[in-house]
Amino acid sequence: MKNTKGFLYLIPTTLGDNEPLEVLPLSVRKTIEELDCFIVENEKTARRFIKRITPRKLQPSLKILKLDKYADELEVRTYLDDCEQGISVGLLSEAGVPAIADPGAEIVKLAHEKNIRVVPLVGPSSIILAMMASGFNGQNFAFNGYLPIDASERKRAIKSLEKLSKEKKQSQIFIETPYRNEKMFTDLKQALTPTAKLCIACNITLPDEYIKTYEIKEWKSKSPDLHKKPTIFIIHKE
Repeated sequence: MKNTKGFLYLIPTTLGDNEPLEVLPLSVRKTIEELDCFIVENEKTARRFIKRITPRKLQPSLKILKLDKYADELEVRTYLDDCEQGISVGLLSEAGVPAIADPGAEIVKLAHEKNIRVVPLVGPSSIILAMMASGFNGQNFAFNGYLPIDASERKRAIKSLEKLSKEKKQSQIFIETPYRNEKMFTDLKQALTPTAKLCIACNITLPDEYIKTYEIKEWKSKSPDLHKKPTIFIIHKE
């Protein structure tokens, strides 16, 4: 029997306020042009991105389904009902690629449960781009999400990641809420050993992009401006 279900397209967005087609392939624009139903984290920014990449698309015709921390779990399970009826749906990331450090992973999981084809589109991932530019082992790395907010717990987590990196020869990647970046940087300089290496990748793909890798003893004399800027941190200990 022919599969008449729609597809779930995983649609990447820009990592900041740059022109979409500077960092996204034409396939993203073509896909958005063909879709009218989108699952998004923030409706306002999603509509702004859709208008920017496809200016002629009629906004009133769009069906926008919100996937944020307030979304009802039972309601979310209906978000792919259109796919069941043969209509394709787009899962739109707030920044970068969907389902990587992003709530969209739950929708992708649901699509597999419902035997709906998942189609990932090419786009910028700050995690992968930072890893590419770090100079660290690209064969073995781990993404750890956010570290604890409590200062003592965070420093213990940093020391643990350094130890894990050395034991497994594995680069340890993590992120922080942008307004806490500078506090994180201070804690990293205090908690890591002088010869541990740290890559800081800030505002990736934007005009003021900053990507540097130094040993901690070198970082102690540097003060990059990380305040309220999306930043990836990578620890590597040889």
